[in-house]
Amino acid sequence: MENKLKQFLDNAFKPYGNFPARKDVEQELLGNLTEKYQDLKASGKGDEEAYQIVTDSFGDVAEIMEQVQHTPGAKPEEENMSVHKALKEAFKAGKRSNSKFSMTELKESDLSDTNLVGADFSFASLAGSNFDGSDLTGAKFRAAELRNATFKGANLTDTTYSGTDLQSASFVEANLTNAHFKAAALKNVSFEGATLDSTDFSHSDLREVNFDGLTLNGTTFNGSSLKNTSFKNTTLNDVTFRHSDVKHTNFDGAKMDKITYAILKGGKANLENVIVQ
Repeated sequence: MENKLKQFLDNAFKPYGNFPARKDVEQELLGNLTEKYQDLKASGKGDEEAYQIVTDSFGDVAEIMEQVQHTPGAKPEEENMSVHKALKEAFKAGKRSNSKFSMTELKESDLSDTNLVGADFSFASLAGSNFDGSDLTGAKFRAAELRNATFKGANLTDTTYSGTDLQSASFVEANLTNAHFKAAALKNVSFEGATLDSTDFSHSDLREVNFDGLTLNGTTFNGSSLKNTSFKNTTLNDVTFRHSDVKHTNFDGAKMDKITYAILKGGKANLENVIVQ
């Protein structure tokens, strides 16, 4: 399958000829494509289905090429710009909203205070990246690698994180209204001061996450892992915990409506020190 992916990249870049950075660009992208293909295979996808998903999620080559230097007469080392650097500079210049950047390698990138509205980072490698203060409204992070990433004060309204690894990431003071974290890995994530109205955490791993003191409106935790998760002094309005294990979840001092209370009581949560409104 690696040869087939190589051929895919060769065809994608064929219109641009043998520019000096082409070898490095294709090598970096091939590594990402191959890794994602193997992950899909491991999840039970067939050869052709995994290949189709990988190639369909590949971004627009023209957008990559706009940022890859290939000025006639320039030295190869001057033109040898990686995809990582090219996309990073494009983002910082504010040129890349509503674009696909799936499958890209952007670990530890500084993408703070940037317009990233509608961007698609699905399957991208973004561990340790900085999105502080950025506008990511409607952005997609499906199955992306976002461990230790930071989104402090970012606008994350309507964002999607299905199957995403976000362990130890920071969403301090971020706006996550109507965000979808279905089946996401969120252990040790910080949501201090975040807005979580109508946020969906269904089937996600939220072990040891702290929601203390927040006000949650219409937030969904159905089927989620909540061992040692804390909602201490949290206000819960129309929040659902159906099919979640809440026996080891801390609700000390929480305020909640009668329906939320009934759901938690049915799940055998410790509700000795809660206030029903």
